[in-house]
Amino acid sequence: MAYFAAILYMEKPELNTTYRPQHLAYLEELEKEGKVHAKGPFTDGEGGLVIYKADSYEEAKILAEQDPYIVQGVRSLKLHEWGMK
Repeated sequence: MAYFAAILYMEKPELNTTYRPQHLAYLEELEKEGKVHAKGPFTDGEGGLVIYKADSYEEAKILAEQDPYIVQGVRSLKLHEWGMK
């Protein structure tokens, strides 16, 4: 199991509150499955961060790309494997 940092940069702030409940519900389900290590918004309002736990980059990418914020274009995605120690 590896950790992957999904940086979600704000693209359409006017849609953020519309899709926030779906985004949070999605992450809550993944937390129950043990696929989310940590999550939270940036305090400057520019987006947020999700740390996924996955067996591969490809799995983490699929999880991150299914987030309603990404699907709806509210935020853009940068995904990096994270060498948590």
